[in-house]
Amino acid sequence: MSPGPARGPGQDGGAGRRNPVRRWQLVRAGADAVPPSTRRFMARARRRRMRAALPWAVTAAVFAVAGLVAWTILGTGLFGVREVRVVGARLVTPVEVREAAAVPDDVPLARVDLAATAARVGALAPVERATVERDWPDALVIRVVERTPAAAVPQGDGYAVIDRTGVVFQTAPALPDGLAVIRVDRPAPDDPGTRAGLAVLATLSPRLRAELVSVDVAGLARITLRLRTDRTVFWGDATRGEDKSRVATALLDRQTDTIDVSAPDVVTFR
Repeated sequence: MSPGPARGPGQDGGAGRRNPVRRWQLVRAGADAVPPSTRRFMARARRRRMRAALPWAVTAAVFAVAGLVAWTILGTGLFGVREVRVVGARLVTPVEVREAAAVPDDVPLARVDLAATAARVGALAPVERATVERDWPDALVIRVVERTPAAAVPQGDGYAVIDRTGVVFQTAPALPDGLAVIRVDRPAPDDPGTRAGLAVLATLSPRLRAELVSVDVAGLARITLRLRTDRTVFWGDATRGEDKSRVATALLDRQTDTIDVSAPDVVTFR
């Protein structure tokens, strides 16, 4: 028996029918093809995503702006120091204050160490304290409080002027008007004789101050007031200053050359 004819593609055995070929096509659905409930759900989801992302976007923008501002202020000379104003200087010149401050020109104003600058200015002998502040956009203001003279100490051919703490901050060729004289070997804040002489000076009555020539500190228990017309008051040490001042003032009208108030309860004079 001879074989039958060969079957071609798409032919089934015996029936001769072709298998249909399926062709797929992607078609975009119209907006009206999406149910309204689905569209509302998708819109709400988008809004939730936007609300969730908004704080992060705002934060990023704020950090970006802050970074730009910080770089402008700290890293550029746009807000650099172009002026240093000095207020309150009389014993020192503004030039001396600026040199002591040592703030370079055009250094960013925000980077100036105010405390360190004030400390450098305060190291000047006539300056008791200094404060430094920024005056935007380009200036520093240095306010100086200078020392107040309290007494003068003879040294060489002139006088060393000291304040109430014993700091020597000025020299003068002659005794400055209105200053009392304290005689000590080495005037300084840590010198016991300087402190004792200033303590005695602070307790004197106006009348004693008017008669005073000098406070002589030969030792901590050997303090003497030299008065006009060659009169002396032996003070002793610096304790009980108000009592000693009151007694010595009461005895000024007596005709005596020496008044001893070292023990103010038992006064002697001659």
